[in-house]
Amino acid sequence: MTQSPTVLEAKRFEVYACKQSTSLKEACRQIASEDISCLVVTDPDGYLAGILTRTDLLRARLEHENWLEYPVSAYMHQEVITVTPETLLTDVAHLLVEHHIHRAVIVRPENDNLVALGVISDSDLIYHMAYQLGL
Repeated sequence: MTQSPTVLEAKRFEVYACKQSTSLKEACRQIASEDISCLVVTDPDGYLAGILTRTDLLRARLEHENWLEYPVSAYMHQEVITVTPETLLTDVAHLLVEHHIHRAVIVRPENDNLVALGVISDSDLIYHMAYQLGL
């Protein structure tokens, strides 16, 4: 990433989300049908509340026979690494490596809360690196 663009310049913004009260069954269906690695979790007002990953679903399945009945809130991560659309891709890469994670949620502040605009993943960064190299 020699010339580091911002998240805004490199990422299409699209949010796959669910509510905290959504069942893991519905979350699993959505992740599988959209072929995505996570869902942004929102509170009742639509603000960022957490993130649910495929690994979280696997953990739920291993821990409980009736895992499908649990709400997303039981397995989501409440502490989410976030970036703004203006964040440089090199800074996103540093965050992902530093925190040993695969994605960050792109947000904008609103009413002392955060609105999710999208997710930027390590796959997005690798794609952009390959694009810059002409691969």
